[in-house]
Amino acid sequence: MLIVLKENKNIAEYAKVYETLVKKNPNKVEFYYELANAYLFLGKTNEAIKTYDKVEERTGVSEEVSVQKLKIYRSLKSFDKAIEETNKLIKAYPKEAKYFGMLGELYQDKGQPDKAFDAYNDLLKIDPNNAYVHLSIADYYRSKKENEKAFEEIKLAFKSKDLDIDTKVKILLSYYSITEVYAELKGDADELCKIIVAVHPDDAKAFSIYGDFLYRDKKNEEARTQFRKAIALDKEKYAIWNQLLVLDSDLNDFEALQKDSKEAMELFPNQPVPYFFNGAANIQLKKYEDAVEAFTTGKEFVFGNDLLLAQFYANIGDAQNQLKNHSASDEAYEKALEIDPNSAYVLNNYSYYLSLRKTNLERAEALSKKCNQVEPNNSSYQDTYGWILYQMNKLEDAKIWIGKAIDNGGKGNATLLEHYGDVMYKLGNTDEALNYWINAQKIGGASNLIDKKIADKKLYE
Repeated sequence: MLIVLKENKNIAEYAKVYETLVKKNPNKVEFYYELANAYLFLGKTNEAIKTYDKVEERTGVSEEVSVQKLKIYRSLKSFDKAIEETNKLIKAYPKEAKYFGMLGELYQDKGQPDKAFDAYNDLLKIDPNNAYVHLSIADYYRSKKENEKAFEEIKLAFKSKDLDIDTKVKILLSYYSITEVYAELKGDADELCKIIVAVHPDDAKAFSIYGDFLYRDKKNEEARTQFRKAIALDKEKYAIWNQLLVLDSDLNDFEALQKDSKEAMELFPNQPVPYFFNGAANIQLKKYEDAVEAFTTGKEFVFGNDLLLAQFYANIGDAQNQLKNHSASDEAYEKALEIDPNSAYVLNNYSYYLSLRKTNLERAEALSKKCNQVEPNNSSYQDTYGWILYQMNKLEDAKIWIGKAIDNGGKGNATLLEHYGDVMYKLGNTDEALNYWINAQKIGGASNLIDKKIADKKLYE
């Protein structure tokens, strides 16, 4: 019947039954516990405490009973009663360090930090290697604005293997946020990071959190070293691999990016990002067929991220163009634009490659015009539009747009100067064309025809 009452949530009846049972069986301690639980469920906290007191009368002071009473007192914010209960535990078990810690927490909650500090020091007399109490003492010093002393306590806690690494990581994450505002604390954070990797050399979390701090501070080589150490300990954490690939890319280390992304693809075959990085690395290494394979495979794993999918198609377009698979390249660019019609990158590249092939120039003009509307005042995009107009023999318009590109920061760009020289030549301004070609040659990076143009004072295409 009792089980039925409890399962049906008829707690009031359940409590009445146990009230009868304890009267008939005053020495059956388990009945008192059930009755106290029923009272707590009914919100009768005073009756619950009295019931626990009756347990104590029969069994003596015990942690089980005192902890239950402490929970009640804390919920009622009856700190004096809670402190009294904790002191009772300390008196009964004077060598049990954790009770001093509980007492310190109660004094902190009551707003009596000095008494809390005394309790923590009493704890250290019993358990001098207790790491957790150093964190509590650090809180005390922080409340007194004695930050240097607080940091020393945190370091003592971090140097202890008894303080679990998850707690240390949590503390470091708070430092990560704080140091965004108070940069002067970055040195403290770095010191704690060095301690955590020294104390936990077999845990990937230690190296990963250190890597996060180094990456945030743009110490990319050092950050990559930490992430590599993390991966050596735990290859199964995708987030660490992702950060490693980002660092390889940021460092322009495309050999490493190709190698690392390939391993990540094998470990996480359904994650699209490693395929993307692998394709990007292969493009930079001029391994265009491998790039196409990586992008083509990886795009199948993109779900719910249209911008990423568009980037996959854009890069397929770039790689196929390099392979002179123009039909496949154009198809990929068109798919990219179906997904993200305002991608300035795709609008520019696609239109420029069409102009180089002198194919579908009307489409190229429309794409490039839109590109300059999406992202105006970009000298590279302005030059592309001018070059397309040049291919269409709209020379005056070409002069205007390539001129804009030069005025908009392109004076040191050999390609822009050479293009402008070509326009000038076709407009009959041979001397001006020659000057622009010469300047392009001096800067370096012009086409292979620049020397012949200058030598013969004639346009070659």
